[in-house]
Amino acid sequence: MLNFIREHSLAVEASVSTQGRPQAAIVGFVVSDNFEIFFDSVVATRKVGNLRHNPLIAMVIGGHIPGDERSVQFEGIVDEPIGFELRRLKSLYFKRFPDGREREHWPGIAYFRAKPVWIRYSDYNQSPALVEVFHFPGGDLP
Repeated sequence: MLNFIREHSLAVEASVSTQGRPQAAIVGFVVSDNFEIFFDSVVATRKVGNLRHNPLIAMVIGGHIPGDERSVQFEGIVDEPIGFELRRLKSLYFKRFPDGREREHWPGIAYFRAKPVWIRYSDYNQSPALVEVFHFPGGDLP
């Protein structure tokens, strides 16, 4: 599953507005060996306000390539890493997105790490379909 996630660089991110409305966006991301999903965003976007107000996040990875019916559904909790953790995750991110080094100097750029709580991998390319669900320790949703 980790290899499948790493084959992708874009995900649909979903968060909840302060009014309780769902909102979704496309984000460029990387994933760590611990299934942490890391992405950047401009502070002025709705997702930043949403995630700072309510750290719950859902993401969908894959499912957009014609003929490839595999996807990952991801639910987790975000934080904004600092110090060593931020440097570690930026290092992974900049390997995938070299232009991220330029964005790093933009005013109002924010970095988010989504720690997994629940992941479902679905592969409908095979018959019978393979569907696996993973729960992560210490990842209880508030």
